Amino acid sequence: MGPELPLVDTVLTVERLTLSFAGLVAIDGLSFSLRAGELLGIIGPNGAGKTSVLNCINGFYHPQSGRIHLGGREITHQPPHVRARLGIGRTFQNIALYPAMSALANIMSGRLIHMRSGVLAGGLYWGPAEREFLRHRARVEEIIDFLEIEAHRNHRVAELPYGIQKKVELGRALAMAPGLLLLDEPMAGMSAEEKADMARYILELREVRGLPMILIEHDMGVIMDLCDRLICMDYGKKIAEGPPQEIQHHADVIRAYLGEDHAVVGGGGRGGGEEA
Repeated sequence: MGPELPLVDTVLTVERLTLSFAGLVAIDGLSFSLRAGELLGIIGPNGAGKTSVLNCINGFYHPQSGRIHLGGREITHQPPHVRARLGIGRTFQNIALYPAMSALANIMSGRLIHMRSGVLAGGLYWGPAEREFLRHRARVEEIIDFLEIEAHRNHRVAELPYGIQKKVELGRALAMAPGLLLLDEPMAGMSAEEKADMARYILELREVRGLPMILIEHDMGVIMDLCDRLICMDYGKKIAEGPPQEIQHHADVIRAYLGEDHAVVGGGGRGGGEEA
């Protein structure tokens, strides 16, 4: 997946990233890298800056300072559509689908960046345009099969259960054929069974397809089980980085979530809800 990205050991590099809004610092000098095939988790309590990091990576936010490199190419000032063409796919904390369109049409929209036929040829739907459409449709059908949503392909998204909508959003991101996938709370609001399904899809993307991913998720059991490495943020700063078993017992992480007197990461404290 993601032929646009060169084959390098480091897929993404973030250097001294700083982002603020009207004097409020959302990201404070953050640096990290993502290796090929790695699943990196970003955790932290309310207001930590996690979603803001993803928004900077895919171009929705523009940092005041710092640099972002994708596959060795600097993309700090590139707009979102250019980053999408370079191989960055994204799901959102709040579902961002086309509610009046079918699940199939929503996933198909992820293929638009790869379509080369002109507007006239596409409108006439013949010759090369038809053959191109059929190729893209076949890819979308593979994704629908992978996500096990065949029964919902022709239903309007607005009529689908929440958990299925989350799958459709993942499908649209996969339809972009990303070389880097950003997942912002893909399991939020799901039942235990739906979370298990989503975890299975994410694991297959990593282990079978080798897709590098950055995951934000507030279910600590899930993120500890899935991720190769974790970064913990608090008030825009990186306070810890390492393997899950190390982060789970890191004193600064425990204090960020629960305060001075607790020994394990869990509920309470500032919680895990996300910032703007």
